[in-house]
Amino acid sequence: MKKMKWILASLLLLTWSHLAPAQMDKPAQLTTRQVLDAWITNTENHLVPVANAMPEDKYPFAPSHGEFNNVRTFAEQLKHLAANNYRQAAVILGDKPTADQISEQGPDSVKTKAEIVDYLEGSFASLHKAVAAINENNQVEPITGTSGTWQRARLGLAIDAVAHSFDHYGQLVEYLRMNGIVPPDSR
Repeated sequence: MKKMKWILASLLLLTWSHLAPAQMDKPAQLTTRQVLDAWITNTENHLVPVANAMPEDKYPFAPSHGEFNNVRTFAEQLKHLAANNYRQAAVILGDKPTADQISEQGPDSVKTKAEIVDYLEGSFASLHKAVAAINENNQVEPITGTSGTWQRARLGLAIDAVAHSFDHYGQLVEYLRMNGIVPPDSR
């Protein structure tokens, strides 16, 4: 939870830093779009290697010792976070998310490691496309058919996609370690 708060605070600080008066000795200001796109790239650069690190025969792994009743498998975790990415991107772009994106389970037809990694990578491509459509005029404009505070604005949806992905990144790293695999970021 603390990590998510820091991520959100950092994103907001960087996003609204363009409101400060420009100074001659400072580098060029970043746009909201640039900051969000960099965060999505960073998230992708952490998650795709994790997905690739797990052998395909371990994709059905879910912890079973301790308080791990009815938790998602490694494959289901990846499909869940990718489906959420696709859903957030669709809403940002004004498109209607598919039923498997709304349920955050992903399509039943995506089963193998290669298909899941492709689905994950595609979800980040969708987020990049969605963030490219965010600008100063629409970033906090309420989106029709949404509710809540951050869930109603393109900026909030993009930040949520990053925070949600990193939430599952932590879980996926633990799944790797439970299978004797050192996570790529720890090598």
